[in-house]
Amino acid sequence: MEYPLKVKELNKSLGKKPIIKNMSFQLERGAIYGFLGPNGSGKTTTIRMIVSLIAPDSGDVEIEGKSVRTNREEALAHIGAIVEDPDLYGYLTGRQNLEHFARMSATPVSKERIDEVVTLVELEGAMQKKVKSYSLGMKQRLGIAVSLLHKPSVLILDEPTNGLDPKGIRDLRHYLQRLAREDGVTLLVSSHQLNEIEMLCDKAIIIKHGEVIEQISMNTAVKEKAATFNIQIEAEPVEQAKSVLAGFGKVGEVAGKLELEKQPYEQIPKLVNALVAAGVNVYGMSYRNRLEDAYFSITEGQKEDVS
Repeated sequence: MEYPLKVKELNKSLGKKPIIKNMSFQLERGAIYGFLGPNGSGKTTTIRMIVSLIAPDSGDVEIEGKSVRTNREEALAHIGAIVEDPDLYGYLTGRQNLEHFARMSATPVSKERIDEVVTLVELEGAMQKKVKSYSLGMKQRLGIAVSLLHKPSVLILDEPTNGLDPKGIRDLRHYLQRLAREDGVTLLVSSHQLNEIEMLCDKAIIIKHGEVIEQISMNTAVKEKAATFNIQIEAEPVEQAKSVLAGFGKVGEVAGKLELEKQPYEQIPKLVNALVAAGVNVYGMSYRNRLEDAYFSITEGQKEDVS
């Protein structure tokens, strides 16, 4: 199926207060989606309904064409999830944890499959260590290994980078991108870290007050939603590049790269052409705060704070 996960008109209320209102979206196979929204917007509630931890008042979720409401076991056989912290046993080794969850799986999990997921998450050297000795990044990767044991086609992660240091975040990002690219797994990642979502994901679903208000592609976030954004340029000779870029605005330096702030989208080819015409070698260019600008433009007026 082209869309392994379909969320169809979900509704959920707590008492008389609507929390989720006609929530609908679908995920393309092999793509990574960010799931974004201010605190209290309904992200975790939606995820809990998708994985059948709570029941919706109305609506449905289809996983590989199977309804979570009417064919729960068949539907959930295709999904893996980490909601909040990975549910691991600290007094057991990494391998013992995997063997324990393999025995709990509705479908048989072979020793070969356990070895395969250990390799996938690059924890071969830590399987005989007790999980209580693991770093947060290692625990996250082991949690992902647990969620992949039964070969799901959809993986859902709720705030997977919480507590990770920069290296752990980078390693997790590279692993998840490889999982989508090489294994065709579809991912839905809920996070408040906008910069990380921008680097990780192909698309983003933005919700507010329990409703989907926008779906955007990382490739078009600037052009369609953000009026201006920051540009970082790696070029030599540096002083000559500075001189050229000064004609477009104030030039700064960030991590060894030149930076121009608040540049319109259509300025990009003009910057490149000006540098090349002046004999400057351009080695790289990146756009910063694309998703951040789009996000705050879309959710303007939302009162909750977002980290």
